[in-house]
Amino acid sequence: MLTLKAFFALCSVYTSIVAGQATVELDYGTFTGVEDSTTGVTSFKGVRFAEPPTGNQRWKAPVFPPTTQLGTVNATSFGNACIPVPQSTVVSGTSEDCLFTNVYVPLGATSDSNLPVMVWFHGGGFQTGNSRANAIPLMQSAPEPGIVFVSFEYRLGQFGFLAGSTFAAANGSLNAGMLDQRTGLQWVQRYISSFGGDPTKVTIWGESAGAGATMFHLIANGGDQEGLFRASMGDSSSLSFMPDSDSDYLNGVFDLFAGFADCSSSSDVMACLTAADANTIASAGTQVLQNRTSTLFVFAPCIDGTFLATRPVEAFASGEFAQVPVLFGSNTDEGANWSAELPNPAANTSEPDATETTVYNFLAGQWPTLSNTSFTAALELYPLSDYNNSLSLQGQQMYGEARYICTGLMIAAAATRQGFNSFQYHYDNPDQGSDHGADLTALFDSASGFTGNDAALFVAMQQFWTSFVAAQDPNATDTTTWTAVTNSTSGSPRILLHPGAIAMEDVTDAQAARCAFWHSISAEMST
Repeated sequence: MLTLKAFFALCSVYTSIVAGQATVELDYGTFTGVEDSTTGVTSFKGVRFAEPPTGNQRWKAPVFPPTTQLGTVNATSFGNACIPVPQSTVVSGTSEDCLFTNVYVPLGATSDSNLPVMVWFHGGGFQTGNSRANAIPLMQSAPEPGIVFVSFEYRLGQFGFLAGSTFAAANGSLNAGMLDQRTGLQWVQRYISSFGGDPTKVTIWGESAGAGATMFHLIANGGDQEGLFRASMGDSSSLSFMPDSDSDYLNGVFDLFAGFADCSSSSDVMACLTAADANTIASAGTQVLQNRTSTLFVFAPCIDGTFLATRPVEAFASGEFAQVPVLFGSNTDEGANWSAELPNPAANTSEPDATETTVYNFLAGQWPTLSNTSFTAALELYPLSDYNNSLSLQGQQMYGEARYICTGLMIAAAATRQGFNSFQYHYDNPDQGSDHGADLTALFDSASGFTGNDAALFVAMQQFWTSFVAAQDPNATDTTTWTAVTNSTSGSPRILLHPGAIAMEDVTDAQAARCAFWHSISAEMST
């Protein structure tokens, strides 16, 4: 019998043609990449993985596999990034036609190499960001014989996460950006062996919204990962407001968007929006964001009833998630600086006349259904005196834990309850900063650009992450052993990633109690 892997191998062949170049022949095109003897990596950039989501395919699920024969494609530079919010026009380097992937493989890898695969989903609140990560430091830190690194573009903002009753009634695909990612994972299953990867050894990874995405893939389809990945990683997983697709909130966003796109008065609003040019759609989305002055991220995944039918807190509490090993964690100062970005002074805790009401407005801007009663209860867990009487510090700790820190603890604890290896980290770096996203410096920058304890920490982290991809067990040379989570309630212990002080630590009882509070009101917060 022809195995699934053997069948997919027939679809494509990896062949090196001349020095400095390599080709992969897929069933819809031949892609020529670059062999770099200095880095030891062969890269294929801007490889189309689905048909363009343009014209009548705007707001539709991606068409896969690609049906258009592309011939020979020069895969030496990145494809277009998806249009972000806020961006009022389609600028060079961005486009609706953006469903491209980038593949990095060790020099000399062939279709027989069967290397573990690390799939990266970028962050940016599902509104910004792109797939152009520097994979070289991670690839060079991976255990022999190496790994394959893959990154994907996915539709953002109003292009990828428009919702509402009118939208759904017109057969718009809810959570289209998430469906792009899922299609990317299907592409990996079908084609990655041709690049040297093993489709049975895929680990998904992301940061911020990208880590929120890996969380969503764990709970999608009731926890059926469809054989698309064997492990999941997340740096600062985002537990965002997740209303029903036909909620008043999302209907309001849709109506606002349609108005800014000059389609409100049309007899067929969706037909008008579909016919509008990309500049109009980009501008309308930006105006929506500018109109919601207390909200950081207006466009994000919602409950669609099929792909995402259960919210994260409920799914992880019930065990309805993919049963795979996980590695999740967060940074010390996840909540810093967010409120200061808000144009509404009533929700900006950095304003000189800020009050506890300002802190509430900041949080309610992100979770609109959070009640004042619950906020008052939260204040008892976050007494102002614990934060030097600083409303800004109090608000940032509330937001950082509710959105990012507690999410990783929740996922790690849930996986442990199900009997799977689960690893948790706490990144704390006073030298380089520990704000949201600061850990990406440690993972994507070359450690050779740093000195002393920072360099040693970054080397260890790159080894930890790639070792988990290779064997679902993070380990690094000459450093503390990272042990699995044992407490299935708190997600403890976790590894402290601190310059000169890499060590296991326990989650404090106080932090566990604060996280338990936020998750106890998940129905109210729509998380």
